[in-house]
Amino acid sequence: MILPIYTYGQGVLRRECEEIEPGHPGLEQLIADMWETLAKSEGIGLAAPQVGQALRLAVIDLRPLADDYPEYTDFKQVYINPYIEEYDETEKDTSDEGCLSLPGLHEKVTRPTRIRVSWQDENFAEHEEWVTGYLARVMQHEFDHLDGVLYTDRVKGLRRQLLMPKLQGLQKGKFSCSYKVKAPHK
Repeated sequence: MILPIYTYGQGVLRRECEEIEPGHPGLEQLIADMWETLAKSEGIGLAAPQVGQALRLAVIDLRPLADDYPEYTDFKQVYINPYIEEYDETEKDTSDEGCLSLPGLHEKVTRPTRIRVSWQDENFAEHEEWVTGYLARVMQHEFDHLDGVLYTDRVKGLRRQLLMPKLQGLQKGKFSCSYKVKAPHK
């Protein structure tokens, strides 16, 4: 089932999410619904708060980027209880980011290019690894959602000030997008 994506101003986007235990009721269906919602919205990542669930869960599908990033030809992964354990601050990259919860907005965000992450897969098997490049950026963006952080929080200085009216417009429902949303004004 395609779920509505919660947009800027919804309280769940600012909550710290709860860990998920094995046997969590409806988890399998939620994951399936998140995959379907992600595909319909043409995104590459989706965190549970973006569909109204304050749970430490994210899905990432980089297959649509395979033309530019051939290493992600088969990359589709569920992340349960993910955490960024360590940031390697030696190299950073500044790139445009957007978010399904902030339709129409894009801003440059600086992030480390290498991080150490831990998570569980859909079978609750434990994983830990160093991740680099574009996947590291996407993970930081999606896992931020699980701590109530939006990419716009990482924009600093004058750019942040210029962004405020746009965020206020989003909160008032002044946007259009091709996917189903749950906006705070509705």
